[in-house]
Amino acid sequence: MAKYQFLTEEWVEAAKKVRDEHTTAGAPPAHLIRMNQIITEVPFGEGTINAHVDTTDGTVKMDLGHIENPDLTVTLDYATAKAILVEGNPQAGMQAFMAGKITVDGDMMKLMAMQTSIADPGAAEAAKAIQDITE
Repeated sequence: MAKYQFLTEEWVEAAKKVRDEHTTAGAPPAHLIRMNQIITEVPFGEGTINAHVDTTDGTVKMDLGHIENPDLTVTLDYATAKAILVEGNPQAGMQAFMAGKITVDGDMMKLMAMQTSIADPGAAEAAKAIQDITE
């Protein structure tokens, strides 16, 4: 199985494919959110990546670039983003937030609700598969 560096264009495309393969029919995301992300200290490219997550159509859509009129924008460093999104380590996110390494602009309640939702079995399988494709 091919492995890709986290947040490269190749990784994003592979992660979208994994997400599509593991989507549970009839199990929409628990919370609807439009979230932009600014990832800093990226070890390749320009050093910053803009990305987004949008669940407002009932599916999880993740991609590079920002969307208009987000509910919130989260700024965090690359290592923390990888720990949260790939390693599934919510403690890393909480520690980084408490240390001021994560900033949130917008509706923080939507972010908190999203973090406390229970993932469906397809999401857990997708998370494992994303770990498997990540260097």
